Amino acid sequence: MSLYNDQNKGLASFFVLIFVAGLLMGGLAIFFVNVNNGNSDLRTEIAGLQARVSELEGSQGVVSQDVIIYQDGVSLQEIYDSVKASVVLVYGVSRTGTAQGSGFVYIFQGRYVVITNYHVVQGVDSLSVTFHNGHGYSASVLGSDPYADLAIVSVDAPVSEFVPLKIVRSSNLCVGEQVIVIGNPYGLVGSLTVGVISALGRTIVDDMTNRFSIANVIQASAPINPGNSGGPMLNAAGEVIGITTTVVSDSQGLGFAIPSNTILKEIGALIATGTYSGHSYLGVNGNDMNYILAQQFESSVTYGWRIVSVVNGGPSAGKLQVGDIIVAIDGVGIKSNDDLASYLAEKTVPGQSVNITVMRNDVNIDVIVVLKERPPIT
Repeated sequence: MSLYNDQNKGLASFFVLIFVAGLLMGGLAIFFVNVNNGNSDLRTEIAGLQARVSELEGSQGVVSQDVIIYQDGVSLQEIYDSVKASVVLVYGVSRTGTAQGSGFVYIFQGRYVVITNYHVVQGVDSLSVTFHNGHGYSASVLGSDPYADLAIVSVDAPVSEFVPLKIVRSSNLCVGEQVIVIGNPYGLVGSLTVGVISALGRTIVDDMTNRFSIANVIQASAPINPGNSGGPMLNAAGEVIGITTTVVSDSQGLGFAIPSNTILKEIGALIATGTYSGHSYLGVNGNDMNYILAQQFESSVTYGWRIVSVVNGGPSAGKLQVGDIIVAIDGVGIKSNDDLASYLAEKTVPGQSVNITVMRNDVNIDVIVVLKERPPIT
């Protein structure tokens, strides 16, 4: 009797094991089916997201294999084709030789002109402009401003030759924005280079300006070479944001452009009077402060602009002193000459009173100075 019971218990245990194993196998099968289905759904979702990302990249200007630059649906080739006829070759002859540069067509109050650099036309006895189609015409300088390296040129050509560009304000430019430069480097007509804005509010100083600063200059990585001077710097929509002006010798990827705000501010006066007289003059010379100078002069500030000389009879004579460190103008902080020159150029005019905050003997002092007009270049 006990043997029979033991056999029945063994068979029962065996069937229980088979039943449990079956449940486990079934559960595993269901699990793998669900996983495979889930992976399939997941792969479908991923494919859809990848397609959407590709669409978004195309609309935001991402480089593809077929388009070098793509911005708002317009390729770099299309931008070039739309503006190339507006860029001209400016050629001058003087007693000391020849000079050539670039320029671009603009229409101001119904009048077609060519905008270029002052140093391109400086001292020339005869001037000509050649359009993209190869047609050349005599030209003359309407007005110029060496302090901004700007010149406005009138061209004796039929209206059909002029294809004006649009100038937009440079106020809202940002570092990292894409820029396009078109000009005639080394006489290679219609050359295009691209890059990005690498800095804003730069200051450049040249013998041409009697060592006065040209302020608010755009620094860009687009290759610029001799002959590019006077050509347009464009945004990704083909609009002028500046005019290329100079390069640094032996540099790579370092070029500068006068901002479009300066062009728009001066062009009316340059055409009407031949000159521009709105440059403010503080009448001091100095250099940027830094940690080393602060240690040398036992100063508590490592920023600002330290005055090293005051012009006799100038607007600051008797008010500012050698050793004063300018740290603010009208409450706006000044860290360097770039800040100082940019503020004077953008925010002031001759005859205006400004409140200059200086650090004098480690004490903050406010000084009121009435600005004058810069002296003429001799």
